[in-house]
Amino acid sequence: MTLGVFLAVLGAAFLHALWNALIKLGTSKVGGMVILSIVEVPIGLAVVMLTPAIDPAAVPWVIAAGCTHFAYKFFLTYAYDRGDLSRVYPIARGAAPMVVALVGAVFLADAVTGQEYLAIAVLAAGILLMARGVFTSGEDRKLLPFALGSAMATATYTLIDGMGARVSGSPAAYVAWVFVADGTFFTLGMVALRGWDVIPRNWHAWRMGTVASVASYGAYAVSIWAMTIAPIAVVAALRETSILFAVLIGWLVFGEKMGRDKAVASLVIVAGVMLMRL
Repeated sequence: MTLGVFLAVLGAAFLHALWNALIKLGTSKVGGMVILSIVEVPIGLAVVMLTPAIDPAAVPWVIAAGCTHFAYKFFLTYAYDRGDLSRVYPIARGAAPMVVALVGAVFLADAVTGQEYLAIAVLAAGILLMARGVFTSGEDRKLLPFALGSAMATATYTLIDGMGARVSGSPAAYVAWVFVADGTFFTLGMVALRGWDVIPRNWHAWRMGTVASVASYGAYAVSIWAMTIAPIAVVAALRETSILFAVLIGWLVFGEKMGRDKAVASLVIVAGVMLMRL
């Protein structure tokens, strides 16, 4: 991996942490996520116009991915309503690859190596340590089921996307259509649940949500580009530095408490994810 690609992937990791931070920063987390979703639709359609058409057999996978993205955003939004960025993000981000590995081993007959079993154990230890901090620091315990729900949804759409992209014949177009489905489903779903008032009316919220949406797409696009010219495992592992970026943003920008246990838990989760990816 060249220095340029290395820095680009680090930038993608930062962008992923940034869009989560922008959602957390908003006065209405749901409203910010709705704006992000609305902006995803034209971004996805623009990419669709520039890429080959997907195989019709991939359409059910696109719909399934859109539904699981709805769950991911729903759980993540409510987790941020109840907990710190530096607490929620590591749990939601770290638990997902552990779930994917376990599901793959049990239901998809994927071969799990000794290193991957070690990674699962390290991840579990880090997540338990991070979750323990919720109880010892007096934070809202309701954030845990929402953060873990987000991780489960992430694991689910990761498996769906892996199969859907293969069927599609055009991974770039597949992802673009998922963006369209994701943005449409979440926007309409939240309007159905909470009414039209869920869409913010002020310019500041739209500016923040738009930047978050662009950062979200940028994080993904840079990562996919890097995987075409550098080892996929190395890129995937390096992307997980987003956990450290999120913890630092929460601590240094938002003024969230950073005790020794939270810092250690974050490092253990990052180590576990990197073991899983490499």
